[in-house]
Amino acid sequence: MKFLPSKEQFEIIKQGVEEIIPESALIKKLENSKKLNRPLIIKLGCDPSRPDLHLGHSIVLKKLRQFQDLGHIAVLVIGDFTAMIGDPSGRNKTRPQLTIEEARENAKTYVEQSHKILDVKNLKTLYNSTWLDKMSFSDVVKLSSIYTVARMMERDDFTKRFQSKIPISIHEFLYPLAQAQDSFYLKSDVELGGTDQKFNLLVGRDIQKHKNQNPQCVITMPLLEGIDGVEKMSKSYGNHIGFYDKPEDMYGKVLSIKDDMILKWFQFCTDSDVSTLNKIETDLKDRKINPMKIKRKLARKIVETFHNKEKSRDAENHFNKVVVEKGIPADIPTYKLVREDLIVNVIFDSGILKSKSEVRRMIKQGAVRIDSVLVKDISQIIKPKKDCILKIGKRRFLKII
Repeated sequence: MKFLPSKEQFEIIKQGVEEIIPESALIKKLENSKKLNRPLIIKLGCDPSRPDLHLGHSIVLKKLRQFQDLGHIAVLVIGDFTAMIGDPSGRNKTRPQLTIEEARENAKTYVEQSHKILDVKNLKTLYNSTWLDKMSFSDVVKLSSIYTVARMMERDDFTKRFQSKIPISIHEFLYPLAQAQDSFYLKSDVELGGTDQKFNLLVGRDIQKHKNQNPQCVITMPLLEGIDGVEKMSKSYGNHIGFYDKPEDMYGKVLSIKDDMILKWFQFCTDSDVSTLNKIETDLKDRKINPMKIKRKLARKIVETFHNKEKSRDAENHFNKVVVEKGIPADIPTYKLVREDLIVNVIFDSGILKSKSEVRRMIKQGAVRIDSVLVKDISQIIKPKKDCILKIGKRRFLKII
């Protein structure tokens, strides 16, 4: 493999990162890599607590892909074992523990979805149960003896919980140690993660150093706010855009973000180069240019990344007809109503929404209409007398026959 000069690699790697710890060590690793013609081992740990990936995950995945393109070894570590502990990062309470079966089931879709960004041919996917499950209780005691409770309590989320008298289970201290053991087992040169993972990644450095292994460098990536512009993107907050969202839903959600988020989303959710980003920044300051025009370009690019150009065009046409022209798309799903039923049951049974509580919430928010008439009562009944069109939210339709 012919590597780029180490300085060129470093300039590429540092783009868009929050922090590199330490920079000097990474430069030295890149220099040695080129000199010895040996690729670096780049580790990204994945927590399969949920099966769905969203744009927030794409930021760190894109950085891993960057390392792949530079000729280094990308290792995707699926934390099926650590999911049984539960990552305490950013939590104000103990995270629910998964069974190994649940974690592996979630991991299947996680790996599949990550392939939308990563180069599958040059990717190692490993499950940390492979080595962690083989550790004896004696091994765990030895690992735990390396780190003190005082060091663990330096962690911000633990400190806040302790001061608020919110319980912290002993097993939660094992999570960063287990993640660090992953780094030792893999002999990783670099570990990637979001800024909320900084403590865990640094523990990896400490454990490697304690075990006389060349410590990994840590690269943290910014967290992406969701479409609400407030909380970090998360399925639990309902502010996410999933990798597998329908093109029209993805397009419409992108257009709903605040104008001051446009540049950041271009930077982290697309493959735009520096000159393109500079042009976008200039256009956003130009009062003659409507930000919606720039946002539409962003929406097209994101849909194209996770689907294709044709689906991107179709999604924009769908938005123009349904939202701008307030029309009804031609290819909406149908539901055959055999007997009268509650509107909540009809929408849920059709599969448009995934839970009855979500249907009720949409109705209470004034987001459901029957033939353009607002539905105000969650107890409203639909009778099988004539065909009608339900509109759920801004972009979803259902024809009742």
